[in-house]
Amino acid sequence: MLDRHTIDTVKSTLPLLAEAGPALTAHFYQRMFHHNPELKEVFNLSHQHSGRQPAALFDAIAAYGTHLEDLSVLTAAVERIAHKHTGFLIEPAQYAIVGEHLLATLRELGGEAVTDEVIEAWGKAYGVLAQIFIDREAALYQQAAEQSGGWQGTRPFRIQAKIAESALITSFELVPVDGGAVPNYQPGQYLSLKLTHPSLPHTEYRQYSLSEQSNGERLRITVKRDGQVSSLLHDQFQPGDVLEVIPPAGDFVLATDADKPVTLISAGVGITPMWAMLETRLGQSAAPTHWLHACDNGEHHALKTALQDMLAQSPMLQSAVWYRQPNADDRLGLDYHFTGLMQVGDVVDALPLEGDFYLCGPQPFMATVVEQLRQLGVADSQIHYELFGPHQAL
Repeated sequence: MLDRHTIDTVKSTLPLLAEAGPALTAHFYQRMFHHNPELKEVFNLSHQHSGRQPAALFDAIAAYGTHLEDLSVLTAAVERIAHKHTGFLIEPAQYAIVGEHLLATLRELGGEAVTDEVIEAWGKAYGVLAQIFIDREAALYQQAAEQSGGWQGTRPFRIQAKIAESALITSFELVPVDGGAVPNYQPGQYLSLKLTHPSLPHTEYRQYSLSEQSNGERLRITVKRDGQVSSLLHDQFQPGDVLEVIPPAGDFVLATDADKPVTLISAGVGITPMWAMLETRLGQSAAPTHWLHACDNGEHHALKTALQDMLAQSPMLQSAVWYRQPNADDRLGLDYHFTGLMQVGDVVDALPLEGDFYLCGPQPFMATVVEQLRQLGVADSQIHYELFGPHQAL
């Protein structure tokens, strides 16, 4: 535990951090990658270029400094980030490197206000936080390795099948090269890939939602073409090729009692964890389940035929789909039900507002839908969501 003097010293520097803003963490990343370029392999560089990762790290540092006296406030954030870290195979030694560059950044940008006393206090505070993550990640690594079919690190999986789900989205069915068991996972979790290829300047780690219910036979991910790595998967990797796979992880999972209504809400490729939840839910519950999805049009509507089959087989499932700009051959009332952006109010009379709501999609979509749900009287405790990219909150 941190002593009172250390806590007060750290908190006294929070206005300085606020003044520096994400520029502080941008400097941190530049410094770290210069001195330790090997760490470029465990950070998504596209998030660096967009500014999303520095902004997310700044928010995390500010939140940690604010809640030093009651770190339980950060439990949910720590759990989500720890799961993400296991998907990058983060090791304890890397925390020491990060700490070194964080303290150096404070000294280099803080001016005279950052004294030796301040550096010492932040060093103690960082050490406590790092140990929290190290301990939790060690437990997650052990849990993944000890379960039936589990492993630690990477394991080679062969692409068994590759299925085009829409104009931009493709599913990859993966089976272990060693012919061994496949671990069970919770609906909503993701799979991490460690990718090397002559076209990539560095090893890249990417995380993709598991897009079907756990079946003990294979692991399926569904990938949208939207960057260098995803395009590489689409264009260069074919059935028979081998991928290095890291065990399933993630704390955004279906956790609603079987007798309670559930509404699953998604946009675009955010459909992928929702689909695993839907399959699992319909196999376990006879309570009402509602499916709300938004995309551009039928050409970009992944799993459209599978949804229509599911509706025909499941009387307790109701669906509403929004197409932003329908194509001429898109069928109103069958392929989609509303034009434009998703408005939950369009179907509010059919929704069980006392149930749980699970959401996944791009941040603007998520922020809009969460606000709509709040205005309809849905409590935040009923709303569960996953955002793409670095950890954020709505």
